[in-house]
Amino acid sequence: MGWTSEEFGESHEGIAGAVLADGSEPKPVYLDFGSGADSGLETSEWWAYDGKLRRPRAAAYRAACACGWRGETRPIDWEQLPDGRLYDLDTTLAHDDWSEHLRAVERRTVPLPDEVTDLIDRLEDQLATLVERAPVAALRAVATLERLLPDIGQEAAQAVQDDDLSWESVGTALGISPDRARSLLTRFLLHH
Repeated sequence: MGWTSEEFGESHEGIAGAVLADGSEPKPVYLDFGSGADSGLETSEWWAYDGKLRRPRAAAYRAACACGWRGETRPIDWEQLPDGRLYDLDTTLAHDDWSEHLRAVERRTVPLPDEVTDLIDRLEDQLATLVERAPVAALRAVATLERLLPDIGQEAAQAVQDDDLSWESVGTALGISPDRARSLLTRFLLHH
């Protein structure tokens, strides 16, 4: 289905989205797959717009990111996609466009000092090794980090708030939406 970024989360989820013949994007459709509370899906992905069940038919697809960014529009040749073979459309180019968008987002984020990046990488490696050799010790290390990080996060969030930066600036520096930036700061500020 969609594409996700571990680092940027829902702020930059992506899909191969539908484009109608007039160049517009259709409204999301709800697809019901059966009975039950969670048996449906709301989507704007290209494959849901096949012209069936009163849904419009996509003329093209393009990468679409939750942040509002859009990639290059590429036509869909429905003649090459016989019924039931929608998976034959290769959307790799749209995924490549979205991946390049994420690299651009990454370039706009605040860089971490090399020492911190190296320390985080080494910590991840050490913890992974510890899980294999001494899982209880790994749990102890994780519990220690869980105790440390909220306090450090609260101090950092307070410092960011004291700097009186716009939510747009904070969001760009973190690679997330302004709303997600506000939510993140609030979460750390309210930590007790």
